[in-house]
Amino acid sequence: MNLRVFAAVSAVVLLASCKSVNKTNDLAVSTPIEASIDLTSITNDKAPVLINPGRFTINTVTYRLPKVIPGTYSISNFGKYVEGFKAFNYKGEEMPVTKTDDNSWVIENAKKLDKISYLVNDTYDIETEGGIGKDQPFSPGGTNIEPSNYVLNLHGFIGYFESLKSNQYKLDVVGASNFVRSSALPEVASKLSSDSKVKTTSYLATRYFDLTDNPMMYGELDLEEFMVGNIKIVLSVYSPNNVHSAKSLKDTFYKMMLAQKAYLGDINSTPRYDIYLYLSDGAETSPKGFGALEHHTSTVAVMPEAYPAEGLAKSLTDIISHEFFHIVSPLSVHSEDVHYFDYYNPTFSKHLWMYEGVTEYFASLFQPNKGLVTDAEFYNKIMKKIQAASNLNDTMSFTIMSENVLKAPYKDQYLNVYQKGALIGMCIDILLREESNGNRGILSLMKELSNKYGKNKPFEDDKLIDEIVAMTYPSLRTFFDDHVIGDTPINYSTFFEKVGLEIGEGKIETNYILMNGAPIVDGDGQKGTIFFSDMVAQNSFWVENGVKPKDVIKTVNGTKLTMLNANQVLQGILGWRVGQEVEVVLERDGKDVVIKTKATQPYTKGEALIEKSNATASQIALREAWLRG
Repeated sequence: MNLRVFAAVSAVVLLASCKSVNKTNDLAVSTPIEASIDLTSITNDKAPVLINPGRFTINTVTYRLPKVIPGTYSISNFGKYVEGFKAFNYKGEEMPVTKTDDNSWVIENAKKLDKISYLVNDTYDIETEGGIGKDQPFSPGGTNIEPSNYVLNLHGFIGYFESLKSNQYKLDVVGASNFVRSSALPEVASKLSSDSKVKTTSYLATRYFDLTDNPMMYGELDLEEFMVGNIKIVLSVYSPNNVHSAKSLKDTFYKMMLAQKAYLGDINSTPRYDIYLYLSDGAETSPKGFGALEHHTSTVAVMPEAYPAEGLAKSLTDIISHEFFHIVSPLSVHSEDVHYFDYYNPTFSKHLWMYEGVTEYFASLFQPNKGLVTDAEFYNKIMKKIQAASNLNDTMSFTIMSENVLKAPYKDQYLNVYQKGALIGMCIDILLREESNGNRGILSLMKELSNKYGKNKPFEDDKLIDEIVAMTYPSLRTFFDDHVIGDTPINYSTFFEKVGLEIGEGKIETNYILMNGAPIVDGDGQKGTIFFSDMVAQNSFWVENGVKPKDVIKTVNGTKLTMLNANQVLQGILGWRVGQEVEVVLERDGKDVVIKTKATQPYTKGEALIEKSNATASQIALREAWLRG
């Protein structure tokens, strides 16, 4: 899950249990479990769901929807979106049901249970800005039920009987025949109604995890399919106002994933990868948590539709590359907590530094490695992560935080998995390069771990670090003990010195309104005006467009700027994206000054990661092995 600068996160591929069921007498007689979602009978944005589990041989069963889903590290409580839960016996009579918590329904006399039915409300309609990540599903893991589009993250529709998670599922999705359907689940059958207006599509999942691990999108969307080496990529895009399309975004994904596959080399764990992109138009009922959530061989992303093409492409390169790199970890390398994931009462691995941190590091490093960004741009990204990590608790054990990520005070530090977690990956990478004369790095380490374990064999959580040290060098033992298990902050300058870098003054990325957390505008309450402060002289975008301190901002893209709407308008400027057409009218010495241009990336001067002018040949060689090895 990728949280990054977006509201909440991104993404881990968590594998559900492959263990044999505990007691054979807990099983229903027939398999697979039959489930259906009827998109032709929506009432008030609620979709009817019907479950036929087969005949039970015990007296009491519990049906649940997930409390927590893989990859989110937060409580979602999908049962809260279920209404009208009913159980029926084989005579068609309603049976008593006891709801024991938000996500659980207990049914007695289960030997007589024939079917259950309920309605599912979508999560997009009732998202709130303050609720993202707080017992509310992160948008890419949520659901949408609209006449034009259905985001079917199946963990939001279909639940499980506690003892039957290893049973097969047969899912029927009923929808209008003219819907575009996108799903990586195997389609086993389809049937048209007598008037050809309704189509029922049947899918088969080998177990509950596989059902929930394969999201779907139905309705008005467009698709593009293309090959990256021997991996088939299926891109599904919903843009409510047709601002973007799968075709317009195809080249971005192709270039990115081609570079990723080249970077990974012989790590190739999936023949197909699906990308589902929902573009939010900002309406009240639209999703507000931007980012992506990864699945085993797919990802669901939610982004603003208003992003200009260039800005959207840049953001998606960072976000989706992170999700795709999860095919390394935890798909190929994961612990028992991950492999036997409990949707109701999960335990968590100590190694979020690897699942999210190393994945995020790969998503940054592959870009200079394959020429998608300059080395300087990569250095800027690393520096931003150092600065972001410094604003979080840098004296908290990373393994303890990971293992207790749902609890206070650790849950408030989760964002650090994308900051310090990535930096931990960087330090390990540099140590490995140094110890091996540039021949080994963290990618080769992950390949070795993948060969040892793989997607069907979990490692023991408490033994992973010992195994890594045994496979590599004693210096990693010290690093893990001090900075991952221990609570000693990392001195990053020590690692930069090894590769001929240093932290000094340089050009760093900033934004259009804030620099170092301070606004570059001020206000005159008596005159009711907003004007640029002296700090604007340090912002490359405004300087290049001739802006001077004390210039009064009159209008922004046609909207008059006043004290009353200043917060809203300035927030809009803060959200500008590179390539966006902008028009600002200023007043200087009683005359209008019109700026009409395209937004470019603003820079300022400040603390930056730069290459040392006196770096030695060995430092430069190690840097090249690190960046290009």
